[in-house]
Amino acid sequence: MKPRAASGGLLPLLLMLAALADRAGAADVVYIAIAGGTLRSVLPADGVDAPAVVAPYLLRSRLVTNAEYADFVRRTPAWQRGLAPALLAAPTYLSGWSGATDYAPLAADAPVVRVGWFAAQAYCASEGGRLPRWYEWEFAAAADDHRPDARDDPAWLAHILGWYADAGKQPPRSVATGSANFYGIHDLHGLVWEWVEDYSGLFVNADSRASGDQKLLDYCGGAAVSLADRRNYAVLMRLALLSAMEARQDGANLGFRCARDPVTPTQGNKP
Repeated sequence: MKPRAASGGLLPLLLMLAALADRAGAADVVYIAIAGGTLRSVLPADGVDAPAVVAPYLLRSRLVTNAEYADFVRRTPAWQRGLAPALLAAPTYLSGWSGATDYAPLAADAPVVRVGWFAAQAYCASEGGRLPRWYEWEFAAAADDHRPDARDDPAWLAHILGWYADAGKQPPRSVATGSANFYGIHDLHGLVWEWVEDYSGLFVNADSRASGDQKLLDYCGGAAVSLADRRNYAVLMRLALLSAMEARQDGANLGFRCARDPVTPTQGNKP
């Protein structure tokens, strides 16, 4: 099942419920403005070698935690375990929790996991946001703590790849225990895998009728990943994980954070 499969059914209703929910629990959430720019990506924007152009966006500084998600499902019962429609949530949804709104024995400040794409999108809607897109996530994740793009640093790459080799062997620890990266974003590497909004468009589509951005991303996912460059290994791992997922599925080491589009100043009503 791809994310758009239920777009005409239950998902819009549950997104609306989430967006209308009281946002009292989101008062301390920080979104960082990222100016965007060009991204030298292993998934070129034209399927050949063109860099991706990333528009300005805002990215949540921290992963969504168990405590935050528990507050969300209390305010939006339609997304509680046992009540979320089977079409949108797998049987393993929030299976590590002891109850519908009780994340024990998991830590309050650990990232929430066992949440599928549909549920993550609904949570982000409750904060007035959405999941980050692939290039947005990769743009922010290219930074270390003092450079916007550290991908040419062998030591930095080795550190990241070390986590990917052991990912999922231990429950995720608390969020933001280490330093933020160049942009002020925590834990883009080293804690959990993360959903992106357009994950299902990153893979091969043999249907020649596909067009526009969808066809472009499909082509990039199938044709542009070169294993000759060590920088591609971590990207390939992320692609491999997401390619195996359906939107309702979740994982024991798969979490998420949200993004927002910049607010465009209004010109006011013309007489």
